[in-house]
Parts: sequence; structure tokens; C-alpha cells
Amino acid sequence: MVTAYDAPSARVAHEADVDLILVGDSLAMVVLGYDDTLQVTVDDIAHHTAAVARAKPNVVIVGDMPWLSFHINTEETVKNASRLVRAGAHCVKLEGGHKRVAAVEAILDAEIPVMGHIGLTPQSSNVMGGFKVQGRHVDSAVLLVDEAKALEDAGCFAVVIEGVPAEVGARITEALTIPTIGIGAGPKTDGQVLVYHDVIGLENRFKPKFVRRYGTAFDDQAASLSAYAADVRSGAFPGPDEVYAAKDDLTEALGLYGSGANSTS
Repeated sequence: MVTAYDAPSARVAHEADVDLILVGDSLAMVVLGYDDTLQVTVDDIAHHTAAVARAKPNVVIVGDMPWLSFHINTEETVKNASRLVRAGAHCVKLEGGHKRVAAVEAILDAEIPVMGHIGLTPQSSNVMGGFKVQGRHVDSAVLLVDEAKALEDAGCFAVVIEGVPAEVGARITEALTIPTIGIGAGPKTDGQVLVYHDVIGLENRFKPKFVRRYGTAFDDQAASLSAYAADVRSGAFPGPDEVYAAKDDLTEALGLYGSGANSTS
């Protein structure tokens, strides 16, 4: 699974044969310039889900339910989930364990598949004391296993496990019959997810421990734009191959107007 937010990246993901695209609430930080994920709205996620869907990638599109979109009541939760499906998502993802079971069941009752998300849940970063690894002690690790099993029992078809020791990611995966997708959860989960911009190297401001960059997109794009700007300033662009030729009669017609602003007829 790759987290992506627009049609061009969806086309690349399709070409690369990934299995799922998550239109994540990390949109807030990666694309919209916010400091955390709490600022992104259902409108934002729906807008970007629609952009991904228009590319018609041969993948499962997962719409991420942002903060407060599934916290108020089940009616509001289902309404918000349906908006993401109408935008083009095949399913939705929400953060949390036991306390989100009612939300999961309500969404499923509306015939919308649900992916769970436990461990380091960014929408809860303020009560977690920041973006900190979860499940490092026995009691918290056991709780995470229980949370995952509760989501499975509620009907989730898969669970994202984020920011936990590798042993905990493996234990949760062993305890479930549904697939797990890890991000900073070690190699023993059933799948992995990273943000598109991290994978291709377009994001270069910081590199979380769990990220492996497979490209140098930021440097490549900066070099391309620098070369373009230099050619514009020197007059090398546009050149003969980038201009349209005029027909003879057009050339003659334009000639009637003279060669400068001060020309007279």
C-alpha cells in the first residue's frame, strides 16, 4: 500500500502494480503544509480521493477518515464515510481500537468496508504526548493485541499497525486472521505502507526511521527547474523545436503592421 493524494501519483502507483492506495490524512502535512494531521477535513480527503479515482488505477482506494469525522455520533460517522465512497473510495480507514468498535459496526452496516488502524495513531498524538512508539512494554503491547482483535471481531477487513516494536507487529499479525499492514511495525506484518512522497524522495525535510527512500525526486525536480530557469534567462528556451511555424499569408498579413510600436502605415 502507498499513501498518495492525486491523479499523477495514482497513475504511477497503477503502473508500479501496487495493491492499495491510501488517501491519507497525512495529506495535511505532506501536501497542504500543516504541522499535524488534525487540520485536514472530510472535504479535503474527498477532494483528493476523487482526484485519485479519476486516474482509474487498478488498485483498492482507501479513504482515510480524518479527526472528528467519526467521533461525534454514528449518524455523522456513516455520513462522512459515505462521502468518501461517493468520491471514489472503495473502503475507509479509521484510527483507534475498542472505543471505535461502534463506529466500525455502523459503517459496515451501511455496506462500506472498514480498515482499522492501531498503535501510533497520529490523530491521538496530543494525548500520546507526541509521535511516540507505542507498545514498548508488556501491558501496552498486550493492549494493542486486544485492540486489534476487537477491530477484527467488529468486522474490519484489515488493520494498519503503526509505530510499534517489530516483535509487537509480529505478535498482532499472528493473533489475527485478517491482513495487517505495517508502517514502522517491522517486517512480519502481511503488508507495508509508506507515503508516496517518501518512497520517491520528493519529501526531504525529514526522514522517519521506518522510511526507505527509493528515489531522488526532490533533487531531480529542483535540477530540472533550475535548468529551465537558466534557459529562459539566457534565451535558449524556447528554441526552434518549441515554436509554431506561421503560414506565408499570416507572415504577410502581420508584416502590414510594421516592425515596431512606432511604425506608421
